[in-house]
Amino acid sequence: MSATDVTTHALPTPGRWEIDPGHADVAFTGRHFMVTKVRGRFTDVTGSLTVAEDITQSQVDVVIGMASVSSGSPDRDEHLRSAELFDVEAFPRTTFRSTAVAWGEGRNGTVTGDLTIHGVTRSVDLAVRFEGQVRDPWGGVRAVFSASTRVNREDFGITWNVVLEAGGLLVSKDIEITIDVETVLAS
Repeated sequence: MSATDVTTHALPTPGRWEIDPGHADVAFTGRHFMVTKVRGRFTDVTGSLTVAEDITQSQVDVVIGMASVSSGSPDRDEHLRSAELFDVEAFPRTTFRSTAVAWGEGRNGTVTGDLTIHGVTRSVDLAVRFEGQVRDPWGGVRAVFSASTRVNREDFGITWNVVLEAGGLLVSKDIEITIDVETVLAS
């Protein structure tokens, strides 16, 4: 198995890489009462990465089933799914489609793309890291990527909140998004 070498740093083999849904973690962290971190994740994640010979010509397409949200609290999950927040009946999917790829030194790059949440599309930059590539026990080739970004949920029309008596808001506007995906070389 070989890897493409760009500026003396290994990158994944060019080709189409399918996200392995069983090894995909798209998580978010927000603040509750402006102090406590509350975390959640989505378990329905599909998509692909097409790695080009020229890494800057690569493409990323991801779809997240919003009803799959899991935060460790069934009541909170139902509220997240409700019309007050994600409104999964009206907006069942979130999508990300890359528009540009820039690769820096080593295994780190930036993938810019259109993120559509709650029916609103905004351009976001993902700080991406290529974690490595391995051959699995069944003869397949796998590559692992991690990424992160921060968004203001109100930019996507998710504005529900409660003003606290002492000041501040019940739920933070700024949300951290972290992504860890294992992909399988399809072609």
